[in-house]
Amino acid sequence: MRSTRLMNKALQRYWRLTRGLTLGAQAIVIDAEDRILLVKHTYRPSWCFPGGGVERHEPAEAALARELNEEAGVMLTGKPELFGLYANFRSFPSDHVVFYIVRHWKQPRPPGPTREIAAHGLFAMDALPRDVNQSVVRRIGEIFEGEPKSAMW
Repeated sequence: MRSTRLMNKALQRYWRLTRGLTLGAQAIVIDAEDRILLVKHTYRPSWCFPGGGVERHEPAEAALARELNEEAGVMLTGKPELFGLYANFRSFPSDHVVFYIVRHWKQPRPPGPTREIAAHGLFAMDALPRDVNQSVVRRIGEIFEGEPKSAMW
């Protein structure tokens, strides 16, 4: 786990030098019971939305589909809804997150833990894990409680 964190830090420094802008694609994945899918990365201390980096020459929606499958075994069965674009300057000086709402999906194979994902789960919005990332809480407020959208992740 420590080696994964060190590798992640090294990659972040490399990306800062070689890319003027980094872009990620994440989604709130909602099931028929209005539960949301969260993942716990091996290199982050909190539960987060699934998603990851958009590669060069890769559309954000394609990156989202790839990351959902890699991290949670989720396959899109309908078009995700674009919800917003957020600045994520706490992670990188020029990082942005394209954020989607996914309501049409299936999970043919629930994955086990991997080197990147320690766990994943579906949670009712009133029963989120204690160590949920605050960006998850803010997006839930924006989507379900009518709170104003923030420009910051």
